[in-house]
Amino acid sequence: MMIEKPVTDEQRWHIAAARDRRFDGVFFTGVHSTGIYCRPSCAAKTPKRENVRFYASAADAEAAGLRACKRCRPEAQSRDEAAVAQALSVLKSSQNAVPLAQLAAFSGYSPTHFQRLFTRAVGLSPAAFFRALRRERAGAALQSGNSVTAAIYDAGYNAPSRFYDDAGKRMGMAPSAWRDGASGVTINWAVVQTSLGPMLVAATDKGVCRLSFGEGEAALAARFPKADLVEGGAGFRTLLQQVISVVEAPGTANDIPLDVQGTAFQEAVWQELRRIPAGETRSYAQIAAAAGNPRAVRAAGSANGANNVAVLIPCHRVVRSDGSLGGYAYGLHIKRKLLDKEGVSSD
Repeated sequence: MMIEKPVTDEQRWHIAAARDRRFDGVFFTGVHSTGIYCRPSCAAKTPKRENVRFYASAADAEAAGLRACKRCRPEAQSRDEAAVAQALSVLKSSQNAVPLAQLAAFSGYSPTHFQRLFTRAVGLSPAAFFRALRRERAGAALQSGNSVTAAIYDAGYNAPSRFYDDAGKRMGMAPSAWRDGASGVTINWAVVQTSLGPMLVAATDKGVCRLSFGEGEAALAARFPKADLVEGGAGFRTLLQQVISVVEAPGTANDIPLDVQGTAFQEAVWQELRRIPAGETRSYAQIAAAAGNPRAVRAAGSANGANNVAVLIPCHRVVRSDGSLGGYAYGLHIKRKLLDKEGVSSD
């Protein structure tokens, strides 16, 4: 999950509206109707957009005649922010995992306290953040045509077994399988009728790998050309009924296992989508900021489009900033129906 500096005022506005503490110290929010400036995460009431300007530093805000907010004290970069920024720099530049104790030593905090601090700011623990970076490097190497073994070592894994163990926990299919059309993977599938029309559900032994509308076996075979496709199956029926229940009542308890994989940013977007409560929506900009890269609004939209499991990863809850529906892979009529089921106005 990469945290990059926002470059436009629109991006800064969305970050401030979301009170995203990860950008404290990156820029400052000046409220000219009150004459104060704040951190992006300040808990004060959100001001009107026309009264807000953004500043690169506290000195710039004060030169414009603003005074520091007494609530969030933006004039001093906190020791916490500096510690997290330094740790991020170390992790991004390292090919090998950095011990938590070593990261904590840079800041002078205890390892336990630093882990809580880092996780709160970034959304992942230091170890999980490094693993995400390493998986992303490996995925990029595989997609560029490198052999699996070369990709493993180039990404910083010290043994193939570590990569396969990590991939098994996070990506479902083995690395060589998702690179090669699901070669050697058995996928059970069925097409069932729902209130939204015909729905394709497909799953490996690890979880659901495809949920789509208006597709059948041909589309599944095109997506996983080397998989062993098995229609139905006794062990598949229970999972299928659970999926149908969630689709017919979006927002019900959803602990259905998934077998999906993506880049670190895509996975971060999917995690944020699953955090959207039923009956609520988010904008693409809000999702991009929550996933750690507010500049990547288009990439967040692409991650939505790369979602293989509609409803289970609820990309239908993402709309445009003006409240309009935006796009949906299976047609806006299905997106409207899903939102209607959750009590969201889709006008």
